[in-house]
Amino acid sequence: MACAQTGSGKTAAFLLPILQQLMADGVAASQFSELQEPEVIIVAPTRELISQIYLEARKFAYGTCVRPVVVYGGVSTGYQIRDLCRGCNVLCGTPGRLLDMINRGKVGLTKLRYFVLDEADRMLDMGFEPDMRRLLGSPGIPTKEDRQTLMFSATYPEEIQNLAAAFLKEDYLFLAVGMVGGACSDVQQEFVEVTKFSKKEKLLEVLKVTDKQISLDREQREREQALADFRSGKCPVLVATSVAARGLDIPDVQHVVNFDLPNNIDEYVHRIGRTGRCGNIGRAVSFFDPEKDGQLAQSLIAILSTAQQTVPSWLEESAFSGPGSASPAMKGFGATDLRKSRSFQKNDINQPTAQSAAEEEEDWG
Repeated sequence: MACAQTGSGKTAAFLLPILQQLMADGVAASQFSELQEPEVIIVAPTRELISQIYLEARKFAYGTCVRPVVVYGGVSTGYQIRDLCRGCNVLCGTPGRLLDMINRGKVGLTKLRYFVLDEADRMLDMGFEPDMRRLLGSPGIPTKEDRQTLMFSATYPEEIQNLAAAFLKEDYLFLAVGMVGGACSDVQQEFVEVTKFSKKEKLLEVLKVTDKQISLDREQREREQALADFRSGKCPVLVATSVAARGLDIPDVQHVVNFDLPNNIDEYVHRIGRTGRCGNIGRAVSFFDPEKDGQLAQSLIAILSTAQQTVPSWLEESAFSGPGSASPAMKGFGATDLRKSRSFQKNDINQPTAQSAAEEEEDWG
């Protein structure tokens, strides 16, 4: 279970050692087989993120016998099956499409050696936990003691650590690097106190320092094109939902604007982490509506203080006088090994669990 700041290189931290070990062991993809049995499965919550991980894996494995493949919803299943049949050592996928490929008999898990959850806290919340249990309960999959399970994120609330323990070895390692759980200190955080009716005017003021072209949320093919245009600089502004909050590594993102703040502090940390990556300096501007966002005020002050940034006086007033002022700061936020503070009951991997509307897999892949 590894935790490090946004933009610190977590993807390379799991890809490089795994690929090096596969190469050292001389693995090679089995071509033209109806059933592929990859040694590695990497799971991420969104199509955009898993595509990015796949591209990095393909880049690192270029010129070797190791073959990465990616599967996710919103595109042709037939094309992905044909790509799988050409051989697969490293299978990158979103939960729904991975389970679909397993159920179709196109992917077997008996040779699985490494199972990686990227953005693990998101993967184990009530939206994805049932899929993870089904995936790790698939026929033939090695037990958790016979495989290496790796979980990476910038945040680990305690309730997620409790869930995660069910998938890890008994003596798993909790690895924390840098100022984990907090916002990256390379991101300059600014807050603007606004009402919901004045946000558009404030947004236009921010955009004046950038450009007026905007790329909107689209269908899957158009979403990929929008990201490509944004990466290349063809479109300098990308408007997105929280689907873009995690993991995406796009060079030279200078500004992140939170038009609407999320309802939890972990999501805020991930959102502003799209800038200020790999030692670069970034800027995050967040519109704070005291009536709507008051419950976040104390947590935001803690984040700003930890990153040694200025706390606006009006935000302090909101934290201790507005809605939610009685609630503890940073509730639900966590990035330290909870085993050091208290004992906890591990969940059984086969224990039934509640379903959630977030299981609409085509929304998340």
